[in-house]
Amino acid sequence: MKKKITLGTRLFFSHLAVMIVGLSTFVVIAKFSSPQFFVLRLEQLEQKGFITVRSAKTYLIDGFQTAWDRSATWSLIVGGITAGGLSYYLSLRIMKPLKQMKDITQNFGAGNWGERMPESEIPELNQLSVSFNRMASSLEDVERRRRDLVGDLTHELRTPLTVVRGYLEELASGEIESSPQLYASLVRETRRLENLTRDLHELSKAEAGYLSMDIKPMDILPLLQSLVARFRDQLLDDGPILKFSCSSGLPSVMADGDRTYQILVNLLGNAIRYTQTGWIEITTSVKGKYLWIRIEDTGVGISPEDLDHVFERFWRADRSRSSYSGGSGVGLAIALKLVELQGGTIEVESELNQGSKFSFSLPLAT
Repeated sequence: MKKKITLGTRLFFSHLAVMIVGLSTFVVIAKFSSPQFFVLRLEQLEQKGFITVRSAKTYLIDGFQTAWDRSATWSLIVGGITAGGLSYYLSLRIMKPLKQMKDITQNFGAGNWGERMPESEIPELNQLSVSFNRMASSLEDVERRRRDLVGDLTHELRTPLTVVRGYLEELASGEIESSPQLYASLVRETRRLENLTRDLHELSKAEAGYLSMDIKPMDILPLLQSLVARFRDQLLDDGPILKFSCSSGLPSVMADGDRTYQILVNLLGNAIRYTQTGWIEITTSVKGKYLWIRIEDTGVGISPEDLDHVFERFWRADRSRSSYSGGSGVGLAIALKLVELQGGTIEVESELNQGSKFSFSLPLAT
């Protein structure tokens, strides 16, 4: 395989080529033009009567030619060495950031994500360094999230699998007898696994942009009314009160009805799960070119230091709370992606032991 020439070598040879072409052009032109200009100057001096050099003209021209050849030779030698050294130095200076970038990327491959490119005095290379550092930070964040996902997923799967295995081992050994309650427990655990894998599959498609969306103008009021009717039937008499405060003249929005319903189910389900008493209220408002839907509750709330993490997968404010009460842990992450895919944004306000307000927007239909 033919060995390829490195960029540093190419830069060095390109500088030398420019130098050689420049010096060669100078020498060739001077070689043929200088004697003619010298003779012309002598003739001008003779015409003015300053000197008489007819008898010594040939000697003077030969002397000038010899002196020129020697000075040109030394100029080529000294200039070539100087220019070559300077070209080599400049090539190293230009190549230094690129070599640093190569070393840093090799460290990335070894799992060391802490290094970054320093600033460069060359504007173009400095822009490349900034872009490289931004990319490195993004990759480091992706790697961190990947490790967290593997750890969280392992933790989420361990509990139901352990329960199912325990029941099955006891049934196989005859230590317990089968019963409808036992089978119900097994069904509950397998359903948890099914819900978790379904939610993760949904989230991965949403994050990759592969989730199908049927965005079109829609009247969102009937969807909200059906959602309220569904959840009111599930609330106990001593549980929270579900309130619906929306005007009858809501404007149409550009949205996917099924995905919007999924967002509302996630947000309202969380509000019911973490609100034992008090009330939960759904309100709407129009701000600019967006319709905002807010779900407010008087539940346990979220501490200020946890607010920035509520839309992360497998996040729970109470680390000790199991997924029996906390769901799969990816519902809010799915809601975030579904809102973004429809051109809206989602926000959260909360105070610990005071309640939470989840709001998301959908573009108005023009």
